[in-house]
Amino acid sequence: MEIIARQLVAILKNSTVKLLAGLICMASWMLMPLPAMAMANNHALNPQILATMAQKMDAKAKETEGKVQSAYGEITGKPSEQIKGKVKQVQGSAKATQQDIKQGAKSMANKVSDAAENLADKLS
Repeated sequence: MEIIARQLVAILKNSTVKLLAGLICMASWMLMPLPAMAMANNHALNPQILATMAQKMDAKAKETEGKVQSAYGEITGKPSEQIKGKVKQVQGSAKATQQDIKQGAKSMANKVSDAAENLADKLS
């Protein structure tokens, strides 16, 4: 059982698996309905959006790696591995939260900018 758990950890650390997980996340993201404004403007994918997606995928990969490592520690009875796994889960979750906050701040800044522009147009 310990060998299987070690192999799972090694597989998750493999960049090919991270790439596949990223592609799956990206495909599911692209299938989500886009806001009406984005659809009306018919913009191509923004490089900044792709960078954010890549960072979110890294965060999810780290979180998943932590879950596997924690499970490995539980299976083998090694508390140190469980703790390391939990730490990685928290790190991954924190990275994802950071990206969400960043995205929310940018969205709010865009809304304020649009409101100011509309007000300036009305005053002109």
